[in-house]
Amino acid sequence: MQEVEFIWKNGKIIPWAEATVHLMTHGLHYGTSFFEGIRVYETPEGPAVFRLEEHIKRLHDTAKIYGQTIPFSVEEIITACEDVIRANKLKSAYIRPIAYVGYGSMLVAPKECTIDLAVAAFPWGAYLGDEGLNNGIDACVSSWNRAAPNTIPTLAKAGGNYLSGFLICSEAHDRGFDEGIGLTVDGKLSEGAGENLFLIKNGVIYTPDSSSSILSGITRDTIITLAKEMGYEIREQAISREALYLADEVFFTGTAAEVTPVRSIDRKQIGEGQAGPVTKKIQKTFFGMFNGTTTGHEHWLHHIAPAASAQKSA
Repeated sequence: MQEVEFIWKNGKIIPWAEATVHLMTHGLHYGTSFFEGIRVYETPEGPAVFRLEEHIKRLHDTAKIYGQTIPFSVEEIITACEDVIRANKLKSAYIRPIAYVGYGSMLVAPKECTIDLAVAAFPWGAYLGDEGLNNGIDACVSSWNRAAPNTIPTLAKAGGNYLSGFLICSEAHDRGFDEGIGLTVDGKLSEGAGENLFLIKNGVIYTPDSSSSILSGITRDTIITLAKEMGYEIREQAISREALYLADEVFFTGTAAEVTPVRSIDRKQIGEGQAGPVTKKIQKTFFGMFNGTTTGHEHWLHHIAPAASAQKSA
């Protein structure tokens, strides 16, 4: 991780090194944290946050699912994101807003608890590496299943939920793969450790539906929207494991992963063993939103005004 100078915490910009929590903080022990990952892209008009409002609304939704209330509004958190980007003079970045149950009780579900909020922003390149982004990664199907229905809420982006992804990804690395793919408890495809999954067969794009223990990703929604506009048929449905091996192309999506091709799964080559033509077109269209070659979705870009302009408008 590349450190920066400042972090926003509970309404104040503070030095990075001072952004600490007590060792008895509830969220540290029980995984009671709610977070988002958001990309800032460098554009011809300056830094722009991608689908910022949707991410912050989902942050509030996650807390609501767990019966908690974040003590800052969507608008206040958006302003916090803007402030921390400006404070660190970032042209592109990854933003991590995180709300967590704070210090004060060791009960599993305290009746009264403090919710703290922090927003970090720091440089972060391709999550699965530039080589993977350009040429594809090697993945495997994990021995670990995703959570069964009505166990933990998969539509929530919560800290404890990601222990599933930790197991899937760790196993993949131990076996020499770049990333792992989890199945549902009935053996259907779910998603990667931290990414949504897409398959292409005979020009049709398939992706596991929302009942397949997935996080309904914002990048996933973006790709579905763009692909439909490009004329592709999209089918959201339950998908068998073996469909992976017979696919013409496979790719992951996510805020961190963006659009990452998968060239092999379980050491079985996918298609030509490299980024396929449809995946490349989708990648080009996706990244085109940030260099101006893809138009029609400018409303997804939240531009960060320079500090002087922001103060004047305030």
